[in-house]
Amino acid sequence: MNTRALETAGQEGHFAWYHALTGKERRTFWSCKVGYALDAMDTQFLSFVIPTLIATWGLSKGDAGLIGTVTLLTSAAGGWIAGILSDRIGRVKALQITILWFALFTVLCGVAQDFTQLLIARGLMGFGMGGEWTAGAILIGEVIPRQGPRQGCRYGAGGWALGWGVSAILYALMFSLLPPEWAWRALFLLGVLPALFVIFVRRFVEEPEVFVAQQKKEAASAERTSFWEIFSPKLLSVTLRAVLLTTGAQGGYYAITTWLPTFLKNERHLTVLGTGGYLAMVIFGSYVGYIVSAFLTDYLGRKKNFILFGAGSMAIALAYTHLPVNDSVMLFLGFPLGFCVSGVFSGMGSFLTELFPTRIRGSGQGFSYNMGRAIGALFPLMIGLSSQSMSLGYAIGVFAGVAYGVMILAALTLPETAGKKLES
Repeated sequence: MNTRALETAGQEGHFAWYHALTGKERRTFWSCKVGYALDAMDTQFLSFVIPTLIATWGLSKGDAGLIGTVTLLTSAAGGWIAGILSDRIGRVKALQITILWFALFTVLCGVAQDFTQLLIARGLMGFGMGGEWTAGAILIGEVIPRQGPRQGCRYGAGGWALGWGVSAILYALMFSLLPPEWAWRALFLLGVLPALFVIFVRRFVEEPEVFVAQQKKEAASAERTSFWEIFSPKLLSVTLRAVLLTTGAQGGYYAITTWLPTFLKNERHLTVLGTGGYLAMVIFGSYVGYIVSAFLTDYLGRKKNFILFGAGSMAIALAYTHLPVNDSVMLFLGFPLGFCVSGVFSGMGSFLTELFPTRIRGSGQGFSYNMGRAIGALFPLMIGLSSQSMSLGYAIGVFAGVAYGVMILAALTLPETAGKKLES
């Protein structure tokens, strides 16, 4: 992006960054945004069909929970592997492989004949789910303007909320047209759609210039980068603090989104949680949270933005678990819930991109984010175990508070990267 374009971007307002993009940069932006949306769509299908599977297959809540846990753990491994692959074979190739992977195994979920087959297919699907985020975050972070703001990274992340909304619409459509025993299968079979998107990525999206330059440099010097460099004395501290940051963000997210519906339904006896209106409010809040956080992460800086949204997420967890609310109030509280817990992630991709040098950016970003996901996935389990000796609401508040506290502390100790030019 040239100096003239940057000057124009500074004069045209908040969305000038998009108008200043080149054709290559716009294609990359939309490929990652749509990729996130399709990833979210396939991922969220399970949450909609679990009640049907419990009714038709006789699954227990423990069986349903196991599917979710296995998916999170394999997605953590998949993101880690995709990060290493993106450093070896390229960001675009890694993105294509991960999209095809999660599309294939989502379809196989739709033809599963029993719990075991579904568990295996969903677990394998998780590798692609986690890998797509990593490959996409690195790609968009390196291609969208390497000087000045990187709002494109954050707006791309907002594709997750859009995909969540699309999955809700498709769920309503399939279950209105087909009997439940066929509707859930049809929903998973629609997971083939992301595979078609790979055609666009293959034809129109190119590798980032900074990555190509690094590859040429390595070829000329016969150097070979190693994943283990992220644990070298120079980078170990950054890597570990990045893991703490992502653990806090994801642990808090899983703690709130996994157990709040159960708490509010069983202990507060609210009925709005199962309505489309409440879900729409949460999804809308999530998308707005991504957008607002995209502005603030450049205006305030990466660190202050993490602290702001972490504190907001902590407050919303306390409000849900300690304030007396009725169905009407709960409906409107869906907006700040989605806004805060999703807004935390808006700047995560660009921040991790800026923390690591190009030669090991995929390895560093993939490990940091997905190790945080693996550890964060344990928070719902710890809340469930703790609720045997304390109230569920208290357990949610404690673990969400600890998670976002860890995230805030990590943000305070990590370097500010706003305006940083990517290292090669």
